[in-house]
Amino acid sequence: MKKYPKIGIRPTIDGRQGGVRESLEEKTMSLAKAVAELISSNLKNGDGSPVECVIADGTIGRVAESAACAEKFEREGVGSTITVTSCWCYGAETMDMNPYYPKAVWGFNGTERPGAVYLAAVLAGHAQKGLPAFGIYGHDVQDLDDNTIPADVAEKILRFARAAQAVATMRGKSYLSMGSVSMGIAGSIVNPDFFQEYLGMRNESVDLTEIIRRMTEGIYDKEEYAKAMAWTEKYCKVNEGEDFKNRPEKRKTREQKDADWEFIVKMMIIMRDLMTGNPKLKEMGFKEEALGHNAIAAGFQGQRQWTDFYPNGDYPEALLNTSFDWNGIREAFVVATENDACNGVAMLFGHLLTNRAQIFSDVRTYWSPEAVKRVTGKELTGLASNGIIHLINSGATTLDGSGQSVDEAGNPVMKEPWNMTQADVDNCLKATTWYPADRDYFRGGGFSSNFLSKGGMPVTMMRLNLIKGLGPVLQIAEGWTVDIDPEIHEKLNMRTDPTWPTTWFVPRLCDKPAFKDVYSVMNNWGANHGAISYGHIGQDLITLASMLRIPVCMHNVEDDKIFRPAAWNAFGMDKEGADYRACNVYGPLYK
Repeated sequence: MKKYPKIGIRPTIDGRQGGVRESLEEKTMSLAKAVAELISSNLKNGDGSPVECVIADGTIGRVAESAACAEKFEREGVGSTITVTSCWCYGAETMDMNPYYPKAVWGFNGTERPGAVYLAAVLAGHAQKGLPAFGIYGHDVQDLDDNTIPADVAEKILRFARAAQAVATMRGKSYLSMGSVSMGIAGSIVNPDFFQEYLGMRNESVDLTEIIRRMTEGIYDKEEYAKAMAWTEKYCKVNEGEDFKNRPEKRKTREQKDADWEFIVKMMIIMRDLMTGNPKLKEMGFKEEALGHNAIAAGFQGQRQWTDFYPNGDYPEALLNTSFDWNGIREAFVVATENDACNGVAMLFGHLLTNRAQIFSDVRTYWSPEAVKRVTGKELTGLASNGIIHLINSGATTLDGSGQSVDEAGNPVMKEPWNMTQADVDNCLKATTWYPADRDYFRGGGFSSNFLSKGGMPVTMMRLNLIKGLGPVLQIAEGWTVDIDPEIHEKLNMRTDPTWPTTWFVPRLCDKPAFKDVYSVMNNWGANHGAISYGHIGQDLITLASMLRIPVCMHNVEDDKIFRPAAWNAFGMDKEGADYRACNVYGPLYK
C-alpha cells in the first residue's frame, strides 16, 4: 500500500531501418535518460524517496515495440508516461494508448530531424482518438547533438510529472469516512460516484462506535499508547490553556480533563490504524483490524452525535494532519474535519503536489479595511491594507500551519517532512496552546488547538465543489498569510473563538472578476471550508484538474502559466470556457 507508481519514459523513433533509425538510436535514448534523470533528481514521493522512472527496453519505432513497452510498464507499476523524440515517428503506431495514464509528449525542437512534426502529428492522433496528451515543445531550436533539457521544457516536464504522479498515487486508494454527515454540511455527504469515476478511488466507511469498541476492548498498541501519553504530557498537556471560554458550571474537573487527554490520544492511534492498518494488531491477534482501509485520506464526522457526548476530535485531527507526532517526523496524513470529503480531496491534491501538511479552515470572515477601522480604531497596513480573510476552524488545523518552521533565511515556511528539524518541531509545539473545548459547541469536552499563523508565507487556498448537473469544479486562490497589528488581531479574534487557530489570508488580486478585491474572493467562494497549501501551486492544480477532467471555475493564475492537454486548444480560444467544454466532452478519467 506504500508502493508508489512510476513514470514511464517512451523513446520513439523513425522506424525506417537501413540508416535512418540507426542514426537516431543514441540521440533518442539519450533524451529519454535525460528526462528520467530530471524527474528523479527533482521530484519526491511522500516518504521522501525519488520518483522512479522506467524507460522502455529500446526505442519504439513500430507497433510491436509499443506493445512490448506497454507490457513492461504494466509489470513495473507505471502510472503515467512521457514520450520523447527528436525525429519523425509513426504516430498512431508509437503513441501511448492506455486510457488511464496521464500522458505527455516532448518533441525535440531541432532542424536536422522533424521532432516537432511528430509532436504535432501524434497530438492530433491523441485528440482524434480521445486520449488527451500534453504537448511539450521548446521555445528555441537546439542542435542535434545537444541533449540538454531547456528550462522551459524542464518546467513543463516537471509540472506534468508532479500532477501525473498525484493522479497515479490516488488510483486504487480509499477515502475513509469515520462517521457520516456532520451538521448537514454538503461536503460530508460523500459521493462515491465522484471518487470512483474522477479519482479512481474506493469509499470506505466505519461507524464511530468502532472507535469506542477498540478502546473498550483494548484493540490498540498499549506500548505505543504509553509512549504517546508521555510525549503528550511533555509537549502538549504542558501547554494546556486556561479554561476561560466555559462558564464555571460547564468546566470539567482536573480529573475529567486528565481523562479527556487519555481518551483523545487513544482516539488518534485508533483513527490512524483505521486508515492504514497496524501490523502490531496482528501480533495481538486482531488480524482483521490490522489491515486498515488503505485510506490515503479520511474524514471524521465529530459534530454533533460524537461531540455531544465524547471529547472532540480536534487533537487527533490536528496531530494526524501534522508532519510529526510521538513517533517522530513523518509524512502528514490527510484528515478532513466534519468529514467534509470535498475539502478532504482538495487537501489531498495539495498534499500530493507538495508533500507538505495541509491546513483545513473555515473561510470564516472577510474584514474590510473600513470594518477593521470601525471595530478597532486602527488601520490595516502592508499586504493586509485591502482587507483580510479570517481562516479559522475548531482546532484541527495542522500544527505546521503555525509557520514556526523556518528556512535558512529565517522566513516562516511549511516544510516537507524530510526537511523538518527537531527545532521546527519544538517551535510548532511551543506555539500551540491546547484550550479546553468550548462546551457550548462540544458538550463532551476535549481540547482545541490555538495558534496564530506567521505572516509572509506564500499559500494557495483551494476547494472542490460538486454542482448538480455539472459535476465537480475546483476553486483556486493564491495569496499570502499576513501579520496584522497585535491589537487588531486581539479584538477581531475575540469576536470569533480565541481558543481556535487563526490564519489571516490575503489573496493576490488581479483583473479577473472574482479577484478584483478581497471581498470578491470571499463572495465567490463556493463553500464554508477551504484547504490551504504552502506555496503558490495554482498552476500545478490546474494541470492536475485537467488530467482528472475537473474544470477550474475560479483562479488567479497567470494565463501563460496554465498547462493543459493540447486538445484543450481545439475547444476555443477562451481558456476557461475551453476547459469546461473539454472536461464535458471527455468526461471523468475512470468512467
